[in-house]
Amino acid sequence: MLARINYGFRMWMPTMPMTLVSARNATERNPARATFRVLPRMTKHEIKEYLTKIYDLPVKKVNTINYLGKRKRAMGKRRIIHYKYKDFKKAIVTFDSSLQDLGIGMRIPEMEERSS
Repeated sequence: MLARINYGFRMWMPTMPMTLVSARNATERNPARATFRVLPRMTKHEIKEYLTKIYDLPVKKVNTINYLGKRKRAMGKRRIIHYKYKDFKKAIVTFDSSLQDLGIGMRIPEMEERSS
């Protein structure tokens, strides 16, 4: 008889890079926002799961914008070379009202002690 293996809760997370482009702290009227540059195949749901489960951030809403890479042309002596930059997607993430400060530009005491 074969024994069944119970793996319990298994969580799959994509191994996709997210690059922080800009971030804005919360104000009285607007919640905190961050803009990430992600791969075009990432969905809104994957972006929200990624930030919530790995970084434990309270994500409220995710908006995405698809960009096509620019097409370029290089003139050589004998021929013209055409090339194109990679396509990408921007994700604008709005955080919950419980997150006020994103920590952008904060001072780290350990780093200040080393430089002194």
